[in-house]
Amino acid sequence: MKAKDLRQLSSEELESKYEELSEQLFKLKIQKTIGQLDNPAKLKQVKRDIARILTILREREAKNE
Repeated sequence: MKAKDLRQLSSEELESKYEELSEQLFKLKIQKTIGQLDNPAKLKQVKRDIARILTILREREAKNE
């Protein structure tokens, strides 16, 4: 996902997206451990999306203070 697209979402939507991606990351890590991971680049992409979401949420918190 692009940061531009994520900034258009509300904080609640971002938090739900964060939870969804965290669960997906957990499943991908398990698949990697078992050896069933088809696309290793997906791990990197999910981690980056999580980082983008957290960055946007922190920016909003700082702006509100």
